[in-house]
Amino acid sequence: MNKWITFFSQTGSEIVDLANSLHRWPDIIITNNTDLDSMHPEIRKKITHTLTMEDAKTVDILHSVANPDDLITLHGWLRIVPKNICERYNIYNGHPGLINEYPELKGKDPQQRAYDNIKLYDRIGSVVHKVTPVVDDGEIVATCSVNVPLIPTLSQVFDSLKLTSKKSWIAFLENKVKIKEAIC
Repeated sequence: MNKWITFFSQTGSEIVDLANSLHRWPDIIITNNTDLDSMHPEIRKKITHTLTMEDAKTVDILHSVANPDDLITLHGWLRIVPKNICERYNIYNGHPGLINEYPELKGKDPQQRAYDNIKLYDRIGSVVHKVTPVVDDGEIVATCSVNVPLIPTLSQVFDSLKLTSKKSWIAFLENKVKIKEAIC
């Protein structure tokens, strides 16, 4: 791995959490969120590129800062990555749905869908997967899951998935691409 490059569209708090846990910040942090007030305070001063353009321009900025050997991670990146980018770069995404066991949780808002259908699941969790042209369909390289609380609230589901996501990312980032089950 040459550089660790991260993308986010929301608050960036997951990146801050990972950086603090790993004692290492990404080399490059890219966001398309232009509302600084909505971001985690620690990430505001670490952002290296802010995108205010369309996806085609995102490709241009990636080509200007990344090499095919770099590790690119997506943390709440609310854009579809074009096929040619998926195939050229080493990109991984975190997904707050245990899609290796429950493929129906692929796609948008898996936390809400897990909560809405909680009786269908014994466990909830998160995965880190390779980004491919098909959304949430790449090889899963890290997972973490927990048993569903007896009568979960939506807040408990979100909190549990935030924790399992962090543990999945740490398991992956500490071992790069080695598959590892996180200890929950």
